[in-house]
Amino acid sequence: MTTTLAMFPLEMVVFPEERLALHIFEDRYQQLVNDCEQYEITFGIPAYIEKTLAYGTEVKLVKVDKKYSSGASDVVCEGIRVFKILDFQPTLSDRLYAGAEVQFLDDIKNGTTNQKLLFIKLVLRLYEALQVEAPVFLADEVTSFSFAHKLGLSIEQELKLIKMENEADRYIYLIDHVSATIPMVEEINRTRRLIELNGHFKNFNPLDFTDYTLGDIE
Repeated sequence: MTTTLAMFPLEMVVFPEERLALHIFEDRYQQLVNDCEQYEITFGIPAYIEKTLAYGTEVKLVKVDKKYSSGASDVVCEGIRVFKILDFQPTLSDRLYAGAEVQFLDDIKNGTTNQKLLFIKLVLRLYEALQVEAPVFLADEVTSFSFAHKLGLSIEQELKLIKMENEADRYIYLIDHVSATIPMVEEINRTRRLIELNGHFKNFNPLDFTDYTLGDIE
């Protein structure tokens, strides 16, 4: 089944259930926000990557936090489901904003409890290695999208993630990513500790060696 959505392209990936704060200032998107308020429509945020629009996430307007005299506004939106663009239209009918015919991707909830628990364990271990405060969460509410913006994924990797229609596959992808990232972070920490503890590095100044020539070294 296909449908037509208003479009708000951004150079980012939005995940289902994600809360997103936006500052709206362009006339076309002011009109979109007004239409969302008046007609309760949803709209799509396709990821604009390398001058291409192909996939994105349908979102709904949750609230308008602030309106400015200029017509601009601060709004909060929430991701709903992922779509693939079939036909993009620079303007949607008589509106100022763009639109597109889209097809929604399936979201098969086949992730296992063991996958979720391993994912959570690795996320906590990663944050411990990074020496930063872990995000606050309820284990029962964790999904494969819960920490996706906080795991060091590139925008291309995030796009790959939302294109996966099986949650089990998303967990595998993220577990592999975090499992590979943790040893790199731990190795950086180990190197930092060695440099801090090794007295030979305390007074090291690379400029002391600038007078040497290749001949001197040979």
